[in-house]
Order: sequence, then C-alpha cells, then structure tokens
Amino acid sequence: MLKTVTCLYQDQQKAAVIVSRLDEAGISRSGIDVYSDASDDLIDDLEDAGVPQSDASAYAEGVRRGGALVAVECDDDEVDRVIVILDDDGVLDLDEQQASWRSEGWQGPDGLTGSSGMPRTDMDADDDVTGSPDMTRARTNTLGSSDTATGTGSGLGAASADTPSERDEVIPIAEEELHVGKREVGHGRVRIQSRVVERPVQEQVNLREERVEVERRPVSGDYREGTLSSDPFQERTIEVEERGEEAVVSKEARVTEEVVVRKEAETRTETISDTVRKTEVDVEDERNVRGTGTTGSPDRTH
Repeated sequence: MLKTVTCLYQDQQKAAVIVSRLDEAGISRSGIDVYSDASDDLIDDLEDAGVPQSDASAYAEGVRRGGALVAVECDDDEVDRVIVILDDDGVLDLDEQQASWRSEGWQGPDGLTGSSGMPRTDMDADDDVTGSPDMTRARTNTLGSSDTATGTGSGLGAASADTPSERDEVIPIAEEELHVGKREVGHGRVRIQSRVVERPVQEQVNLREERVEVERRPVSGDYREGTLSSDPFQERTIEVEERGEEAVVSKEARVTEEVVVRKEAETRTETISDTVRKTEVDVEDERNVRGTGTTGSPDRTH
C-alpha cells in the first residue's frame, strides 16, 4: 500500500537539500513533491494524497508564511527510511506552528481546530510515525484508506471497520511501543589548509675578478738583443681578456615533514531509557449472584 509522508520545512532551500538526500537514497523522484507556493489548489492536492483536511490546511498556511512542504509517496517498506531522511533540523513541528498561528488569530479551515482538536478521518498524524521517538514530526497518511487507523507511536490500535452501536460504551485499550532509531549528527570539523610563504635568506660567496692594466713607461738606453724581437719596428698585436666570476642561484625543494589526516570510527552501545504508557481496565461486577445479595468477586481485566 502506498503512503504519503509529509514534512514542513523552514524554507525552500532546506527542502531542496532534503529532496537531494532522498534522491541519493534511491527514493523515486517521481514520488517526491515540493510545495512552496500556497495556491488555491494546494489543500485539495494534499487531501487527494491522503492528508487530513486539518493538516492540509495547516501545511498550506505554513507554505503561505514562507515554508516549504515536502510530500513523499512511497511503499510501506520505504516509510521508515523516508522518515529518517525527512526528520532533519530544519523541519517545523506542525502542532507547535498551529498553536503559534492561533495565538496570532489564525482559525484554520472553516473553524476546524486542527490536529490537536477534531479527530482525523485518515491516519492520525502522530500514530503512523515509526522508527524513532524523535521522528514524530513526519506525518504519514495511507492512500485510499480513509476509514482505517493504525499506528504504533501514540497507542491507537486497529480500529474496527464496523461502526459501534449507539448503545455501546467503548473504552479503547492502548499500549505504547518504544522504537529507537539513530541518525548522524555533526560534532564539528577539522580543516587543514596549506599555503606558501616566503622568507628572505642570505648566503656569501667569494667571486674572482680579473682586470687588465696597460702601462706605458719610458725606457732609456740602447737596444739590447734579446729583449725585443730582432726587428723592433715589426708590427705586433697583443690581446689579453679580462674574466670574472658571478653568482649563480639555484633552488632545490626537499620534504622536511608531512601532515597526515585520518578519520577513525568506533562503535559504542548506549542504553536509552524512557517510559511507555499502557491502558489498564478494572471491571468490578457488583451485581447480586443468584439473588442472595452477595457481591461477586471483582473481575479484573487488563
């Protein structure tokens, strides 16, 4: 049987994040609807999807006030997974929102008191949430089954399809079940960012420099053999090159250390303590037994 799970979020941006998570989880995109425009047909569309009239009116009011409604049509075996995804920090508690709106003068559809007042003809909003006590903000409605109410969260048992006689006095026997689920929460993050910085350095190096000096000096006396060529008037050319050294800079990179980032996970067992309610009925039969006037023993039924 198909069910529609609905959640109201604070804005359209948060709803878009939820839709992306549903898509990543393999939920069919054709079954996901996002309402961010409070049109005149919004309430009718939600009622056609199985949402009670009181909830549909409240959702339409939330959308009119800037919220965004996500409705997911899914099979029974996908409900728990969808609720875990929908139950996010940005989801708005519909009952709290309605109480706030009524304090501002909002009356609901044609005087209906909403989810905290008149009973629903479809599934009660808090009765169909399964998987976690913290997930009561997601509303689940069964398609095509307006006269059957089932649930595990608030204690309503399966309602009989037969309408009780007007002469019957009915006391429902209800019992709560505790369901514990889990979800991921953030505990902060570690960010490591590398950057390049420069620092000035100085090194000293000895450089050799050559210089050529030309000196003309007077010489007196006669020509002596062996000091010049045989012909002192012979043309000659002498070339001397000056040479020097200059500094050459090169750089070499080497790794001095490294930063390693790793994430480790561990599993711990946590005991969740809570209370569940159960209805007990005491039946006392004070009718006379066999006309003797003796009061019969109380019949106690739980």
